[in-house]
Amino acid sequence: ILHQRDSRGFHTTLKVSALHVLVGELGTQRAEAFVRAFLKRSIPHLSQQDSENQLQRKAVVLEYFARHKPKQKKKSKGLSARHRRDMRLFDINPEQQRYSLFLPLHELWKQYIRDLCNGLKPDTQPQMIQAKLLKADLHGAMISVTKSKCPSYVGVTGILLQETKHVFKIITKEDHLKVIPKLNCVFTIEIDGFISYIYGSKFQLRSSERSAKKFKVKGTIDL
Repeated sequence: ILHQRDSRGFHTTLKVSALHVLVGELGTQRAEAFVRAFLKRSIPHLSQQDSENQLQRKAVVLEYFARHKPKQKKKSKGLSARHRRDMRLFDINPEQQRYSLFLPLHELWKQYIRDLCNGLKPDTQPQMIQAKLLKADLHGAMISVTKSKCPSYVGVTGILLQETKHVFKIITKEDHLKVIPKLNCVFTIEIDGFISYIYGSKFQLRSSERSAKKFKVKGTIDL
């Protein structure tokens, strides 16, 4: 960019290419030699003879070297449900299947429900407790099978250790781990004298999904 003052004293800005300025400064021969050397460096993959032939043309296409952006590392995904089953992450070892080991968990669950219901007082509405239990975490609850189409399940009572979409895993006082399907079963949960019934056929959800689900108040004739 050149600034020039005309005869009237006004400044005029002229834009001149760098090559033209170089021609004026170095002279025609030196500028031509510079241009040839620059073009040879810009097409290094050609031999000297090919470069000379290439320079005889009127138009020379210079190569463009694009900068390669560094590849972003992909975030590692967590284990899938199949991998967790194959690794048996949720299996309870036989030596750990003891009722006494999970009594502290049951006590923690009772305190959790009391805090959730603002204290279980005698005048607390049972409907409010049932609405809270529908969305609460039941791990550690004392649960019993009241009705079932399979007679061998009726009467099973213990602490709930694991809940999946379709089954409850219960540890009994006899240190037996029972896997009870939710389908076609009615369960009872008792805490501080309040008894709530759960119809397993309407309860086939994961515990994480129940917290966001809206349950409709309506009767059922499952059994």
